[in-house]
Amino acid sequence: MAVFVTKADGKKQLFDRQKVVKTCLRMGVNEEVAEVIAEKIGKNIYNGIETRKILQMIFRHLNKYKPAVRYQIDLRKALSMMKSAPDFERFIRILLREHGYEVVPNQIVRGKCVEHEVDAVATKNGETYIVEVKHHSNYHTPTGLDAARIARAVFEDVTEGFKLRLNNLKIDKAMIVCNTKLSQHAEHYVECRGIRHIGWSSPSNRDLQTMIEEKKLYPVHYLKGLNIKTREKLTSAGIILLKQLTTKSPKELRRKTGIRKETLELIVKKARKILSENE
Repeated sequence: MAVFVTKADGKKQLFDRQKVVKTCLRMGVNEEVAEVIAEKIGKNIYNGIETRKILQMIFRHLNKYKPAVRYQIDLRKALSMMKSAPDFERFIRILLREHGYEVVPNQIVRGKCVEHEVDAVATKNGETYIVEVKHHSNYHTPTGLDAARIARAVFEDVTEGFKLRLNNLKIDKAMIVCNTKLSQHAEHYVECRGIRHIGWSSPSNRDLQTMIEEKKLYPVHYLKGLNIKTREKLTSAGIILLKQLTTKSPKELRRKTGIRKETLELIVKKARKILSENE
């Protein structure tokens, strides 16, 4: 008998066992373990179960194979918890650099009509992009058509400004990077207009989650139980990633953040455990 699950927006969809497998694989277990967990969950779900409860079940089963799971939250939720500016924008610039882009942040570029403040200018393989970073605190909120239209309009104005010698920046394409999926209209528009897009689950071969996990660029928000005050002390000190926690000395971390030594030691221990289990 078909089993339907309830998504966060209230919509129903058929339970997809393969999605459970993919989630487990993304958490770093092998395919055999992922299949075992998917089988167990398939036997215990019921019609109408919420997707968040399925995720909780996945985490409980994963704990047996990856103990560090108890120190982390869902990556999608972690990204949504970041401040749009400056934290998420800085995070995206780091992400692009780690994937081979040369990145210049926060540029004012003169277009034909007006000046535009762009989140970044990124160059890779001879192509230069103006980068629009979009962040939603509700990760179920799609990035809509307006963001795509704005990116296109800025690209056109800046390109015309270059032709008129109002700026010296030859832009080849626009790029949108966001922590959510594109709306259906926005997706059609970026494909039609040739706008590069990196978001949650899209494009299928180079989505945001894949790019994060390939380079282990987990934000500090990924740590379970990290309170807001401590998190803000870390990000205010420029510590955005778990990697940064593990590459700095305790003395330097203490000096930069003002966080108690005992708290820092626990945070660093958890960060090391997560990173080591995801190698």
